[in-house]
Amino acid sequence: MAVEANAAPAARPAASAKARSAYPSWFYLPAAIIYGVLFLLPTVASLFFSLTRWTLFEAQFIGLDNFAQFFKEPFLVKGLTNTLIYGVVTSSLKVVLGMLLALLLTSDIIGRGYLRAVVFFPVLVSTIGVGITFTVMMHPTQGIINETIALFGLKGPGWLTDPRFALMSVALVDVWKGVGLATVIYIAGVVSIPQDYFEAAKIDGATSWQNFWAITLPLLRPATVTVVTLSLIGGLRSFDIIWAMTKGGPGFTSDVIASVIYKQYQAGFYGLSTAGNVVLFVLVAIIIVPLSIWFNRREIEQ
Repeated sequence: MAVEANAAPAARPAASAKARSAYPSWFYLPAAIIYGVLFLLPTVASLFFSLTRWTLFEAQFIGLDNFAQFFKEPFLVKGLTNTLIYGVVTSSLKVVLGMLLALLLTSDIIGRGYLRAVVFFPVLVSTIGVGITFTVMMHPTQGIINETIALFGLKGPGWLTDPRFALMSVALVDVWKGVGLATVIYIAGVVSIPQDYFEAAKIDGATSWQNFWAITLPLLRPATVTVVTLSLIGGLRSFDIIWAMTKGGPGFTSDVIASVIYKQYQAGFYGLSTAGNVVLFVLVAIIIVPLSIWFNRREIEQ
């Protein structure tokens, strides 16, 4: 009886702990519902409809025919190639320029706060507004950019009308608009670096370049991972600024997957365009997931 009396109080806290641990799990439910409705359900529906020839009223299962047609069409493959080029170019420039601007805007310069606001301001402006504004500025004969070039006796190119320049012109505008966010992320990374490292390096006689290469660059790794991930996802999914400036033209030279998908929707090829959405989703996942794993693994190793 004494043993039973001693065992009963010991069992009571375990039971109460179990009862308490079940309560917080209910807090996962709203997030799970929202995630399921806004992400899982549309994803599964997209996968299904990509295997069909569908309209608003009916759907006919055709298997992988949409994907086979997607990769047979030259302009669709061109859009896929342009997407990769656009994503790599914009993300690379945002990393390089964002880091350089962050180093400049954390140094002792006049009007530092004002310059930070100027650099970040384009991030707040409407993407469509930026696209329309630069479309006017890049007009081949009446745009302010080519008129300025003409003052030096040179003829400016057709920034948005020449197939050789159209995609890169839009990419540069995208970088101009988005580099402010990358700069802010890098500024946060720079100011978080302890000054003790630089003071120790100064005692050892390190140069500015050695400080950057041995201290600043390695300690900015988390910021770099964030900027690369966000910029690359944004570049691969970019649509609005391309559509506002070129609509994928001239021809299909500046088309990306997102603009091709939109054109297919406009033409009534709903199944083919849904397959394009799935291809875009898989493309982003194939690039971003291994890249994130690699970045995280390198960070743990260091």
